Amino acid sequence: MRSAFDFAPYRRSTIGFDRLFDLLESGTTGAGQDNYPPFDLQRLDENRFRISLAVAGFAQGDIDITAQQNQLIVSGNKAEEDGASYVHRGIANRSFERRFGLADHIKVNGAELKDGLLQIELVREIPEAMKPRKIEIGGGAIEGPRHDTIEAAANEPSEA
Repeated sequence: MRSAFDFAPYRRSTIGFDRLFDLLESGTTGAGQDNYPPFDLQRLDENRFRISLAVAGFAQGDIDITAQQNQLIVSGNKAEEDGASYVHRGIANRSFERRFGLADHIKVNGAELKDGLLQIELVREIPEAMKPRKIEIGGGAIEGPRHDTIEAAANEPSEA
């Protein structure tokens, strides 16, 4: 019996680990996951991402966005309407909480709610100390004696 681990649920909820999951992904998708609200994850360029959540029916005051260390939590809580009589209710009105794992150095840059879509802008800010730097190769010789082996140093004449 062959059992394969499915990385798709982790891919959908983490940002910045794309290459790792490309290597590890088994190719199958998970079933039975709570997919509310649905969302899209876009890579705008090498260091910018956008999460778009479909939150039709929710107002700006109904949604909370919290950025913690390496985690983004989006939650919505809509008050029940009193006195409304529906023949059919197709627009989901339930509370939700979505968690997204963020890679190191991913920061939330802002959020906007427009036309039922909540768009959260993310940016990867790599500190200067961690960015690659070019090392120049000098043309001068290295000063001082150089011994490649212990035997070479032992055979060298000593100054007395």
